[in-house]
Amino acid sequence: MCKSGEVSFKQNADDVPVRVSVVISVLAWLALLPLISLELELELELDSMAMQRAQDGSCLHALVFVYSLCWVCSVGFVVGQTGQLSVDASSQNARKIPDKMFGIFFEEINHAGAGGLWAELVSNRGFEAGGPNTPSNIDPWVIIGNESSIIVGTDRTSCFERNPVALRMEVLCGSKGTDACPSGGVGVYNPGYWGMNIERRKVYKVTLHIRSSDAVSLSVSLTSSDGLRKLASHTITGSKKQFAKWTKIEFHLKSSQNNTNSRLQLTTSRSGVIWLDQVSVMPFDTYMGHGFRKDLASMLANLKPQFLKFPGGNYAMGNYLRNAFQWSETVGSWEERPGHFNDVWGYWTDDGLGFFEFLQLAEDLGASPVWVVNDGASQNEEVSTATIASLVKDVVDGIEFARGGPNTTWGSVRAAMGHPEPFKLDYVSIGNQECWMLYYRGNYQKFYSAIKAAYPGINVISSCDKSTISPSNPADLYDVHVYASSSDMFSRTSMFDNTPRSGPKAIVSEYAVTGDDAGKGTLVAALAEAAFLVGLEKNSDVVEMASCAPLFVNDNDRRWSPDAIVFNSWQNYGCPNYWMLHFFKDSSGAMLHPSSVQISNYDQLVASAITWQSSQDKSSHLKIKVVNFGSKAVDLNISVSGLENGIKSSGSKKTVLTSSGALDENSFQQPQKVAPVSSPIDNAMQQMGVSLGPYSLTSFDLLLEPSKLHSTM
Repeated sequence: MCKSGEVSFKQNADDVPVRVSVVISVLAWLALLPLISLELELELELDSMAMQRAQDGSCLHALVFVYSLCWVCSVGFVVGQTGQLSVDASSQNARKIPDKMFGIFFEEINHAGAGGLWAELVSNRGFEAGGPNTPSNIDPWVIIGNESSIIVGTDRTSCFERNPVALRMEVLCGSKGTDACPSGGVGVYNPGYWGMNIERRKVYKVTLHIRSSDAVSLSVSLTSSDGLRKLASHTITGSKKQFAKWTKIEFHLKSSQNNTNSRLQLTTSRSGVIWLDQVSVMPFDTYMGHGFRKDLASMLANLKPQFLKFPGGNYAMGNYLRNAFQWSETVGSWEERPGHFNDVWGYWTDDGLGFFEFLQLAEDLGASPVWVVNDGASQNEEVSTATIASLVKDVVDGIEFARGGPNTTWGSVRAAMGHPEPFKLDYVSIGNQECWMLYYRGNYQKFYSAIKAAYPGINVISSCDKSTISPSNPADLYDVHVYASSSDMFSRTSMFDNTPRSGPKAIVSEYAVTGDDAGKGTLVAALAEAAFLVGLEKNSDVVEMASCAPLFVNDNDRRWSPDAIVFNSWQNYGCPNYWMLHFFKDSSGAMLHPSSVQISNYDQLVASAITWQSSQDKSSHLKIKVVNFGSKAVDLNISVSGLENGIKSSGSKKTVLTSSGALDENSFQQPQKVAPVSSPIDNAMQQMGVSLGPYSLTSFDLLLEPSKLHSTM
């Protein structure tokens, strides 16, 4: 269906053959008119010619019918479908959409955080990724020099109790003589996450810990990927006495050049033994100064998310509990964080992006944090209800870290990290869809009771569906995950139509189109998700929140496709579904109005209507969104009734998300191939005729006249 749509509905120059066929058909019809007249004249001929006349007439009628049919089909092909969209914009029939309806879900997958949103440039900065046994693998660190000039390994001599592994460099060469070091010295380099993006005139904060058996002369440089071109450099010097114990060194490097594939080098030409640990390079300019990569965090902010769910689904659980996300191991000084192996998605994370940082990011985005906690289950293990108490206490302690006063046990840790005021943590999700597991329900009740006893205002989210929730198994919300093909996702527009209107509401915290037509993020997948979200809007009396999954993918480590945002060390782009989310960023807290579509023999259209107010200039808008999931163009007559304030004749706009092919994707080479295009609407009115292209999402933002009350204030 997608391919035929691509062929049939190409625009611009490709429409010429269709127009030509219409012209030919019309000309053929006109050419036949004399023949029809001639047939009428022949009816006056002699009876002896009646049989021949009848035969000629039959052939003529058949020819006229064929040409007429061709003309009708051609005209119909151009005009497409015709439908009616009715919107009741009266205030008495409107319903408010929940304030936190649309948000985002972050999971540490695809190197979304480590090497992505978290701006740290050094990979395996604490040398812990090789495991606690030493000597160990130091990947991705690489030795500069050979075994005749340097021996590099790890040992357990670090000054950090929770991450004891350090790097040991035994330098065998010297600054001169027969055993002189190679030009430039020997040491190690770190390429970061598939190359460091170093920008001209930008400042980078370098931190490292050093211990030495002798005097130190260590060059710290940002260089090109081959090490031959220096972008910035600083030399650390000191006596044997100065570095006899672990010493923390901090300084700034300012780059003289741009290089998107850089590396960090630590080199020396002085013999002796040097130990290194916790080596960090952070851009000085991060989002709101809190360590987030500015371009990626800004893309999130542009969505106006009302909540941030973290730290993931499977990532929070782990394949095994020993590798699950443990919040208390990710707070405090970054040097003291042991890091852990993300065994679900197959890479090491140093937990620079920890519990505190997730809470900080939510605050920076103006979003409510939604914390997914480990419920005692991993992909392969489960803690029994009889022994769950320590994990329950751990979660309550985590809430205290977020919400407790600065004088509480865990609140004081948060305050010491620079945030004395509590975070506004109001949502805790128990687990990640483990309702089917043996101990989930028993464990859930332990978590629920303990959380409510300590923090009655917390909203507790269950992994079980609505049918299992009761007074004996209570929940404030229940979690729903929806992964489906594009056609199936489109059909789920009505998924919540028949849901009982009483009881806890749903948080659809993970939804995504998957399958062959999803690709790496196609237009048709985005349109199917848009239709699904229209259905959630219309059912927002039983659906409280919704977020897509996954959010990010580093193009060098695609563990899952599609994703909303693609990036590498220096580039990024939004997939079609990222741009689709922009159509819904004004929906949270807006007023939903009843709307209905009438169109014959075409069930590929869904629509919704809201009124919302701009936070900047307080202007009010009626936004009508229409998803055309089919391969036919549609002429739509829009009729709006019940408006208390009229539509201004100017100031309205139309925004369209579409492309020449349903399977089109964005890329680094064409980041805007599938992106919204806006244009002004001339003479916007309550009765309008509009055109919808095939495979398109269209919004009509109609600027409303200010209310009389507002204009007199």
